[in-house]
Amino acid sequence: MEHNPPASHDSTEPGHSTNDEVAGSLSLPGAVSLGTGVMIGAGIFALTGQAAGLAGDLFPVAFLVAAVVAAFSSYSYVKLSNAYPSSGGVAMFLKEEYGLGTTTGVFALFMYVSMVINESLVARTFGAYLLQIVDLGSETFWVPTLGVALLVVAFAINLAGNQYVQATAAIMAILKVGGLAVFAVIGLAYASSANFTNGATTGGASPSIDGFLAAVALSILAYKGFTTITNSGGEIVDPHRNTGRAIVISIAICSAIYLVLAVAVAGNLTLTEIIDAENFALARAAEPAFGQTGLWFTVAIAVIATASGVIASVFAASRMLAMLSTMKEVPHRHLGMPGPIRVHTMVYTVAFAMALTVLFDLRRIAALGAIFYLIMDIAIHWGILRHLRSRIDVNPAIVITAIVLDVIVLIAFLWVKASADALILYISAAAIALIVTAERLFMRSHTGPDGHMDM
Repeated sequence: MEHNPPASHDSTEPGHSTNDEVAGSLSLPGAVSLGTGVMIGAGIFALTGQAAGLAGDLFPVAFLVAAVVAAFSSYSYVKLSNAYPSSGGVAMFLKEEYGLGTTTGVFALFMYVSMVINESLVARTFGAYLLQIVDLGSETFWVPTLGVALLVVAFAINLAGNQYVQATAAIMAILKVGGLAVFAVIGLAYASSANFTNGATTGGASPSIDGFLAAVALSILAYKGFTTITNSGGEIVDPHRNTGRAIVISIAICSAIYLVLAVAVAGNLTLTEIIDAENFALARAAEPAFGQTGLWFTVAIAVIATASGVIASVFAASRMLAMLSTMKEVPHRHLGMPGPIRVHTMVYTVAFAMALTVLFDLRRIAALGAIFYLIMDIAIHWGILRHLRSRIDVNPAIVITAIVLDVIVLIAFLWVKASADALILYISAAAIALIVTAERLFMRSHTGPDGHMDM
């Protein structure tokens, strides 16, 4: 893959802008709400059961270790956000690191795909939880159907504009964080210490090093929502200062929530019960302490959290694709649609998410997301070390540590999936090959003989 020299920071052409990008339209609390909205929506609700299946009784520790990995990873994003704030987020960071060309396009698409995968993961989680209190019939049909319906609502809210997205995110953040705090406090009060050591006697999976590391890799998805904030950098008040602050605050909030909730779940259900309720473990964990009322209460929180997560993810992913379009890293077709590029990319994003929601179950969606995200994350860190150390003041030891941690958990995850669900690895490999090939062919179509892009 070629490395063209970084272009100027202004990648938006006349007549080809992302539009609707208003500097100062997102406050610091609004940015934090977007970040936590994506993280909490995709985190403890969607991944608790899967993490327990991989790490056994140690799954709360897996969430904690994932927070450490995310903290090291966030260092690079904070530094890049402070230096290059924009609504292109990761796409702009990759451009600054590798220049316009195939490398930037490929890894930016990896990030975009992981974001859309996250939307479908959260959308299906929405359906799985809602069906715990509303008996509509076959889960096979209704989980994806409800997920698609949520994506339609998220599209409508995003289409209404930034002020509606921010207001919705802020209100939902207050409701879900408050509700989860109540759940955690009461859940811990009713927790049984016997449940923390029952894996070996109740048929649960005995934890292994590779299984634990695979659970960490999966749990990292619960924190990747902080990258949503970088995709709003051009719209945040005082972005050079507040983008990084919003990232740190969001990770800190979610780390505390995840750890307490994971312990509460582990204390109220046996490991076997958690694994059996894989896609709605929190709802089942509420029943011992709250009874049927607790089930309804937890489902209500889950619906709010997943809805806000999808809204925030559509907001960020559509803006990233819009930035890739203005950078001419991906083709763009209006297809007769009115409005600015942002609206078109929102349509493409939601349509892609709907397809994934219908085609894949939660476990495979999560696996795809973890693989794509970790590969892209490694590329971000490597780009700083290789190309930006003279332009950004970074501590190389922290960046190298982030790379090492990513590589370890990715290898462990691939190893476990190779024996448990090899098909998802073949699907991932095929998708990666398709993205690399398509991006290379597209870049050749408008790159001159001198290696520079025809803008």
